[in-house]
Amino acid sequence: MRGAFFIVASEFSFALGAALVKLVSESFPNESIVFFRNFFGLLILAPLLFRGGTKTLQTDCLPIHLVRSGFGIGAMYCFFYAIANLSLGNTMLIKSTIPLIIPFVSGIWLHEKISQRIIFAGVLGFLGVFLILKPDGDTNWASLVALLSSVLAAIAFVAVRKLSATEPTLRIISFFSIFGLFISAIPLIWTWKTPTVRQFLLLMGLGLATTLGQFLLTRGYQNAPAASVGIFTYTSVIFGTFLGWLFWSELLDMNYFFGAVLIVLAGSIVLRSKIK
Repeated sequence: MRGAFFIVASEFSFALGAALVKLVSESFPNESIVFFRNFFGLLILAPLLFRGGTKTLQTDCLPIHLVRSGFGIGAMYCFFYAIANLSLGNTMLIKSTIPLIIPFVSGIWLHEKISQRIIFAGVLGFLGVFLILKPDGDTNWASLVALLSSVLAAIAFVAVRKLSATEPTLRIISFFSIFGLFISAIPLIWTWKTPTVRQFLLLMGLGLATTLGQFLLTRGYQNAPAASVGIFTYTSVIFGTFLGWLFWSELLDMNYFFGAVLIVLAGSIVLRSKIK
């Protein structure tokens, strides 16, 4: 029960962060949003970095840290773009395909064998994505960007898994925050826009919400196995749909609901399966 509570709370924080992205993106460029998200994330992490000293950043896995950071930041750019151009419910639903993609990335990169159940779940989940992408021919390209975000995020997660064999959590997060800040600062050379007080507060809220979400998610998995509480990560779809309806009067069609059923069903199969 405690693990489920923390997971649900973390997904609410992530959905709230997505809503803040949507709000600030109405008047602020995507490149700057990504930069300030990383800036505030590193600012929150700074006390832990100072406490750990130089040992925190001593590593023999710098290339993998760069891969993790590059794909992670790419996923963030795509995800924030999708939030600005899609309904929150659709964006959060497509984001929930990440667990379906991770086993296939692991199979290619880490040479892990994939069970038939996971292959079946992958096919089922992407049938759901196909419904969201409008099979009648009216494809929303922002949906494809959201799907690209999931693919990039899956690669980043597999990189984290590879790093976790030798690297402590704080070091992995620290390198991502530092590299993320420098990578996201580059586009500001030609897109810089000084935020207003309102925009600055929204960006600060985004950093706090997503950092709190990461903390709560970690606590959730510390209190219960992923197979038991992982299904609760799909509550972000419910929260995103509700916030989209509440603040932007977003209404979703039947394709969305059929797609959601298939994706959640596929995700539950993956969570209860083992990669052999």
